[in-house]
Amino acid sequence: MKRNIRVEQITRTPIEKQRIELVERKGIGHPDSICDGIAEAVSRALSNEYLSRFGRILHHNTDQVELVGGEANPLYGGGEVIRPVFILVGGRATTYVGEEKIPVGVIAHEAAREYLANNIRNLDPSHVIFDQRIGQGSADLINVFERGGVPKANDTSFGVGHAPLSETERVVYSTERAVMNLRERQPAIGEDIKVMGLRVKDHITLTVANAFISKYVDDLEHYKMTKEELSEHVLEVAKQHTKRDVSVAVNIADDYATGSIYLTVTGTSAEMGDDGSVGRGNRCNGLITPNRPMSLEATSGKNPVNHIGKIYNLLSNQMARDIAEVDGIEEVYVRILSQIGQPIDDPKVVSAQIIPKKGASMQKIKPKVEGIIDDWLSDITKITEMVVRGELSTF
Repeated sequence: MKRNIRVEQITRTPIEKQRIELVERKGIGHPDSICDGIAEAVSRALSNEYLSRFGRILHHNTDQVELVGGEANPLYGGGEVIRPVFILVGGRATTYVGEEKIPVGVIAHEAAREYLANNIRNLDPSHVIFDQRIGQGSADLINVFERGGVPKANDTSFGVGHAPLSETERVVYSTERAVMNLRERQPAIGEDIKVMGLRVKDHITLTVANAFISKYVDDLEHYKMTKEELSEHVLEVAKQHTKRDVSVAVNIADDYATGSIYLTVTGTSAEMGDDGSVGRGNRCNGLITPNRPMSLEATSGKNPVNHIGKIYNLLSNQMARDIAEVDGIEEVYVRILSQIGQPIDDPKVVSAQIIPKKGASMQKIKPKVEGIIDDWLSDITKITEMVVRGELSTF
């Protein structure tokens, strides 16, 4: 198959040489990330149920998850949730095959509850009201979905990826992961973590917001000590990824004079009226990167068989990472465009934009890049398999 692969050199200031860089990551306890996580957990549970019953994944999209924040009263050494968090899962799924009914609602409910139990450790089931309104899939989209052969694109859309990650991107991603790891020895650390990185030339500022858990905090002095430990830990981790100067600010809205601090009962701001939606947070590489091209498409919850908003965003990042390993490449940006109803292994175009290293030959680089792209497209269903096994993060 002769695919429409376009590899070109672009003139663009590489990210590390730009003066200003912004990078953000929302942790798994952020309300937007909770919605992403539930959407993907429900999709994966449905995919595995369909595979178990029918040997293939049937049409579904569960990317419509909304979270309405609750109300809580955190107190040193305790506190309580006064009004529960409300979570609604919507979307479409195949609920009947012939006379056989698939218990979509039960599957969605169990997957959502299991996800929260495994990831937000202090969010008790009584703290959440869960509902689902998943309807039957659209007939025309199901028709596109069920045609034989290579899956056909559900939409005319695109995916975007880039590589390698910059130092600031790595620092921001690693910071959130490091804060999560700190929970093992410091239970006051909650899962709701937001990291904003700003690089100005060779100085990186990390602004970290973390929802501390009230029952593990004795008093204001204990809170201050824990926050200082968190700040030192973040700085230590950041310096493993960069030689640039790094400064860290944690929960800077705290007002010790009035006793106003970032304290929660559950470890997520969702308890305090902070709402969430799928696709409003991290892109599928786990970051929000305004210095880079990005797709605004939500990845989580979309079906992993033919939904371009999922497949091509994940695929473009996998391609970009492999391409970035080619000798002579400083940066690569990958864009993949589909046409509705066309085979997903034959996109309308795959565009790889290369910033070569000084002295590198595009003539040598180009065939290697084309080969990587063609190999991924030839085995495109591998993305579906990796998603269903939970090997690819969507946020």
